[in-house]
Amino acid sequence: MKLSNKTQALQDLIAPAVQACNVELWGIDFVPQGKRSLLRIYIDKPVDENAAPIINEEGEEELGRGIGVQDCVRVTQQVGAMLDVHDPISGEYALEVSSPGWDRPFYKLEQMTGYIGQQVALRLISAVDNRRKFQAKLVAVDLENEMIQVEVEKQQVLEIDSHNIDKANLIYQDSFNK
Repeated sequence: MKLSNKTQALQDLIAPAVQACNVELWGIDFVPQGKRSLLRIYIDKPVDENAAPIINEEGEEELGRGIGVQDCVRVTQQVGAMLDVHDPISGEYALEVSSPGWDRPFYKLEQMTGYIGQQVALRLISAVDNRRKFQAKLVAVDLENEMIQVEVEKQQVLEIDSHNIDKANLIYQDSFNK
């Protein structure tokens, strides 16, 4: 799960602006598309089950959990102003800010530790067991050795080096249909 040099530079530049909005920078996607590029920023914040509801600036009730529209607006304004000053992207670009969503992409191995036992989709750089794409159950995350273990069909467990993961995301499962 290695970022390109340009994506890493953008992430390093915008991280302080995101933190200033009291949210976590989950990850970014930078997609250069000729004259008009796309910079997508994913933000998150911890869920507080015991938080009392609050009324935000728009008069909407927030339950103290997850990312809200106002969080996205604040980050868009903060990061947009910072990008205007530093101008790290040549040409036009679209800036999108959102929560990682139900099918959240993973950008760091540490992010996967909270999702052990759940289904993930993986796209690998080099084939493992003659496959580059997997949908599997995440069995273990080994931060020290930078490996994950996934269970594929027939309860076969595969070890995958994190540097071989091109793309990874959670597969949303409706808890009512289990």
